[in-house]
Amino acid sequence: MTKMLTGWNELILAFALFFLSHIIPVRPAIREWLIRYMGKTLYLGIYSIVSIFLLGWLIAAVGRAPHLPLWQFAPWQNWIPNVAMPFVCLLLAFGIATPNPLSFATRNDEAFDPDHPGIAGVTRHPVLWAGALWAFAHAIPNGDLAHVLMFGVFGAFSILGMLAIGARKRRVLGAVEWRRLARRTSLVPFAALADGGSRPALRKINLVRFAIAAALYVGFIMLHERVIGVSPFPPL
Repeated sequence: MTKMLTGWNELILAFALFFLSHIIPVRPAIREWLIRYMGKTLYLGIYSIVSIFLLGWLIAAVGRAPHLPLWQFAPWQNWIPNVAMPFVCLLLAFGIATPNPLSFATRNDEAFDPDHPGIAGVTRHPVLWAGALWAFAHAIPNGDLAHVLMFGVFGAFSILGMLAIGARKRRVLGAVEWRRLARRTSLVPFAALADGGSRPALRKINLVRFAIAAALYVGFIMLHERVIGVSPFPPL
């Protein structure tokens, strides 16, 4: 019993610190104060290091938590994240550092063109959708309580983050400006493309980002067993 309580207590503490580190420092007032105090580069560096450390601890705490199976593993379940991860890598490669005033702030949001929104024409929140897709896809082959809690909370956190950021951006930008910027975008992936609101310019697609996405995917595959301790492929 003591061992079980210790395992769950560590997981709860790791969860709490991880999510507090992603909620408190990014609050607009706190974020602006921290950037004024230490500079944007140092702020982003410390924030990234702390986030990576806490994520590593959380994953380790999940592995040490008591194993309480919710469903039986089947080899086909490993194909779900293998199929999902190329899309996750594409969303990350095209979403990170791309001008997008409707989601995470970047250094050149003023370069955003609402008539040619790029990845925002697929979804306004590519990075958060990448997180949600990664989480829900990985929950399927990890059907024990600790892993389902971790991946389920990550997925829910990503979706709630989209709604919270969308509401904050609408409030900060004002309804008129938000509608001008968002008219060819959608929250749900491909919805703007399906209803004709957005039309991708194929000649402007950045092939370098495709290469980055491919490199990310290959890197994840090669490092998965070494870092996580489990092969990403179904057992033969």
